Amino acid sequence: MKPDPFALQAERRIFLLRSLRVMFDYDLAGLYGVETGALNRAVKRNANRFPEDFMFQLTTEEYENLKCQIGISRNWGGRRRSLPYAFTEQGVAMLSSVLGSPRAVQVNIAIMRAFVRLRELLLTNADLARKLATLEAKYDSQFKVVFDAIRQLMTPPDRPRRRIGFHPEDS
Repeated sequence: MKPDPFALQAERRIFLLRSLRVMFDYDLAGLYGVETGALNRAVKRNANRFPEDFMFQLTTEEYENLKCQIGISRNWGGRRRSLPYAFTEQGVAMLSSVLGSPRAVQVNIAIMRAFVRLRELLLTNADLARKLATLEAKYDSQFKVVFDAIRQLMTPPDRPRRRIGFHPEDS
């Protein structure tokens, strides 16, 4: 099966905030092909469909931290009059009923697939860690080196930080 381009785009736009996997209003608006303001107005017209566990507004501190992590882009260019909204998986699902266009339905399906894929990846990694711990307890010190090597392979590598500015020793 050919990968869904919307699902691939959606996967890159899922963030962890307040221990929840969320997508931001401006990313969702871009995927749905509407302006961020129009998306937020539609949500506000249907506020009873979006309780706090479906959607919440970022605090000033969260917004500033996110700007530092993601970097300033056109989405964060200072044109916003209010703080961004974050939508949980349930909130994203509810958006398709608020934005009834055919594109909204297709994008929503792709986003749901991205959330499911992310959940499956997390479960797979948890299962692997649990099985490794069981094997390690069973075979103890005989294979300690092997288990340490496997654990090292399971952890994502740290990306080397690029130094900023001119450094004469680089020339």
